[in-house]
Amino acid sequence: MVHIFSRSPGRFKRIGKAAGGLTLGLALLALAGCATVPPPDAAMNQAQALLQSARDAGAADYDPVDLGFAQGKFQQAQAAMAARKYADAANLAEEARADAELARTRARLGSARAQIQAKVEENTRLRQQTEAHARPPLAPMPAPAPAASAPALLQDMPAPSASVLSAPLPQEGGFQPVPAPADHQDQGGQR
Repeated sequence: MVHIFSRSPGRFKRIGKAAGGLTLGLALLALAGCATVPPPDAAMNQAQALLQSARDAGAADYDPVDLGFAQGKFQQAQAAMAARKYADAANLAEEARADAELARTRARLGSARAQIQAKVEENTRLRQQTEAHARPPLAPMPAPAPAASAPALLQDMPAPSASVLSAPLPQEGGFQPVPAPADHQDQGGQR
């Protein structure tokens, strides 16, 4: 037995209606998905605040490249907000925030390095100035006085008190050894 199936004309109409309904449902879902993403106002405000903080820290001088990236991303985020592409705006605002934070950190580092360098230069200058004042300039030595005026120099010096000086040893024929005490007698070179 051979069966021949014929297509029913209503079947294609039902498939077409289902596909059209599905397409309409997906379009509504996509529109609803876009509408449910709230505007990233907080992310935009945070990115803008970090951009200002980076500018205040001197990023224009110390890290203009990252500051430029942050400003460019923020402008793109503003354009995405105007076009109501909130997901894109949120992503761009986050990138702008990260770039601005990097620029601010590098600007602070550059500023700290500049302050350190200024302090090192100031310390070096002060050290050189202190050394110049601490060492008196070398004065020329006075010429030695002639032999005739030497006794005059000795007369200006006071003599030590008698208690400091002992009686002179007798000078009978040159060097005289001092006798050793009795308890330290020489025992063949050993003591």
